[in-house]
Amino acid sequence: MTDTVSRRSALRLLGGAIAVAAAATGGLTTPAHAQTRPDAGAGPRVEGLIGKLTLDEKISLLHGATDPASLGQAGYVPGVARLGIPPLRLADGPAGVRVTRHATALPAPVLLASAFDPDLARRYGQVIGREGRALGQDVLLSPMVNLIRTPYAGRNFETFSEDPLLASDMVAAEIRGIQGEHLIATVKHYAMNNQEKDRMSIDVRVDEQTMHELELRGFEAAVDAGTGAVMGAYNKVNGTFACENKTLLGDILRDRWGFEGWVMTDWFAAHSTVAAITAGLDMEMPDGTYFGTALRTAVQNGGVPERYVDRAVRRILAVMDRFGLLDGSVPPRPDRDAPAGAAVALEVAKAGATLLRNEHRTLPLAPGGSVAVIGPTGSQPFVSGGGSAHVVPDHADSPLDAIKSRAGKVTYALGEDLFGKAIPASALSPAFDSEGQQVGVGKIWTYDGTLTVPEDDEWTFVLHFSSAPTARPKVLLDGTELFPQAAGYGEYFSGGLVSAAPDGLSVRRKTLSVTQGSHSLKITAQGGASGLLFRLRRITGTTRAQDVAEAVGAARAARDVVLFAYEDATEGLDRTTIALPGHQAQLIEAVTAANPRTTVVLNTSSSTSMPWLGQTGAVLQMYYPGQEGAAATTAVLYGECDPGGRLTQSFPVDDDHHSVAGDPRRYPGVDGTEEYSEGIHAGYRWYDAEGVRPLFPFGHGLSYTSFSYDDLRAHRSRRGLVVSFSVRNTGRRDGIAVPQVYVGRSPDLRLDQAVRVLGGFRRISLRAAERRRVEVEVSARTLSSWDPKRHDWVLGTGRRTVWAGASSRDLRLRTTVEVGK
Repeated sequence: MTDTVSRRSALRLLGGAIAVAAAATGGLTTPAHAQTRPDAGAGPRVEGLIGKLTLDEKISLLHGATDPASLGQAGYVPGVARLGIPPLRLADGPAGVRVTRHATALPAPVLLASAFDPDLARRYGQVIGREGRALGQDVLLSPMVNLIRTPYAGRNFETFSEDPLLASDMVAAEIRGIQGEHLIATVKHYAMNNQEKDRMSIDVRVDEQTMHELELRGFEAAVDAGTGAVMGAYNKVNGTFACENKTLLGDILRDRWGFEGWVMTDWFAAHSTVAAITAGLDMEMPDGTYFGTALRTAVQNGGVPERYVDRAVRRILAVMDRFGLLDGSVPPRPDRDAPAGAAVALEVAKAGATLLRNEHRTLPLAPGGSVAVIGPTGSQPFVSGGGSAHVVPDHADSPLDAIKSRAGKVTYALGEDLFGKAIPASALSPAFDSEGQQVGVGKIWTYDGTLTVPEDDEWTFVLHFSSAPTARPKVLLDGTELFPQAAGYGEYFSGGLVSAAPDGLSVRRKTLSVTQGSHSLKITAQGGASGLLFRLRRITGTTRAQDVAEAVGAARAARDVVLFAYEDATEGLDRTTIALPGHQAQLIEAVTAANPRTTVVLNTSSSTSMPWLGQTGAVLQMYYPGQEGAAATTAVLYGECDPGGRLTQSFPVDDDHHSVAGDPRRYPGVDGTEEYSEGIHAGYRWYDAEGVRPLFPFGHGLSYTSFSYDDLRAHRSRRGLVVSFSVRNTGRRDGIAVPQVYVGRSPDLRLDQAVRVLGGFRRISLRAAERRRVEVEVSARTLSSWDPKRHDWVLGTGRRTVWAGASSRDLRLRTTVEVGK
């Protein structure tokens, strides 16, 4: 069935966003209602305060400072006590509130998004919002909505998707949840911060159409949802740093979208005073290098008119006023509700669990059967990635313990060693206690000896230590330092799993080839003010072979195997490959050869290559599942719930088959510049445009039951399109379906268009044999393209193809609809 969409209705609904601009002007058309001025007024309370603030007091509100009573949060802005302006405490929080006290460690945002459930995102935000206020915070430095552009980006787990519609729906819902609990949300990182490598300096060159259709759509959705703050990115965009980029901060954010909150820098992302504040930056974090004394001087010497300072203060105070922080109307800080937070964490982890493969009914497992659990993250819970997302959880159970509560006989094998084994005393001359060397307060301990290696081999030296990362022991092998200090903030962004031993000691590693014979080993360790405990261990080819042999033996003796594989991502670092790290691929190959009823559980940040896929019985993608990850994973493995997740990103076959492969100008950049030359064809759009088959497509995810689709219809609505069809559970179990609607190109637009784009989705629960009519709305925005000549959105008219299906490549139904003028 086909019908016509009224172009007039679409234009009316999109307002100024699709208003036709005069191409001859070559400029950006600004909706009249969104016009802003440096001296635009706010409410009487705010204006009254601005009139009473001294210049120094105003400037004190525009940059971070040291918190005299820190709660371990990321930032602090002092208030002005004499005028009743309270201080602001700002905490990281993409997956829970990051302070020194305990908080609910929620699953990673990418796992949340895998549920394709905006209402669940709202409740996820509510947990963070309530806990943020309970833990003394006023501003949450989250959510992140940068798109997943490259599979290597170190923070892909902190964001939602490669698709702008899904990302927009999730970020808007989460912000409403956070701010509904009276905590100010900060959407980040504005904009084009799609990688960690060279993030402080990379210049992203991106065309206008690509920027608006992909990356900016999520930020616009956050503004529409009322986000109180926006965090500027580190990188440059088209030659200018994001935090002083007038096109981003003024023309788009303020004038086009009508944003009324404040813009802060990412930490140490400011680069100027005059250029930044006049472009639209309001707050420098975490200190006042550019917005402290330098700003006062610039105002006093006439370099910056004071009205720009007033503008920034006005924006900050207006948000504080909106949240009741100026008149005391904000509700009292609540107590933490840890059980409620844990319940949501468990629900999210189960809902986002994504079953990628399930052959020969490997899953669900039968209760009471024999199971071999293999892998380091089988016994040690992998809660979260590293960096801003790290949370101190209330608890985190071991998957091994959870499986023991369901299975009959359970055996465990390490398989892949993360933390090393003791160096034999016979290999050290003179001998010393390498498993627990204590250094007293203020003492210095040194070792100058010999390490004897029995054969040529690959060694991974593993150092465990109790001191701060910058005060760890210095270890030299044959005169070369094994664990040198990382540049910049690298010491503090080292992963959420591999950087800490089970007993809490910090960990660093170095892998290298060593030859048979004697090697000089020198160690210097300082006790400092608190004393020091350290261990020096090793992983060798011999110890690895022993671990694999033990795992193979356990696999052969069990009916089923659950092998936990990991990849530990962190802020500040990109991955160098999508393959599993270490020797996990060889472990999986050996174990699956011994027992084909092997389920691989992936605790990884993003897409993973799987050369071993065909040998497995099942693959379950759990990302970083938070504090309730063990319970959620076990519930899915044993069929206590349906795996309800779907991929929010395409999984490439390998490192050579994705949108940035083989072109360093696309990633990681050449000579400090990176080109988004793939244009609008990112993620699944690239696979469709290039005719490349992904390992797993966007939207993919299996159920323990099966579903059929039929009777697809499409008709006009005031908002765009309404697409409806029927979904039936054709299996014997209750299950979760996530039907997706995709829309094809407009024949009338002479603009670059994707083969198809996600138009909408629904998450539904169906009982066995149940049939339900599903209705999905496709917005006029989704039916539109950005015209760089008009600098505006234009509706894609003409006959458009509409598909419905289970993923971007599993399209079950097809029809057409006329999008009319």
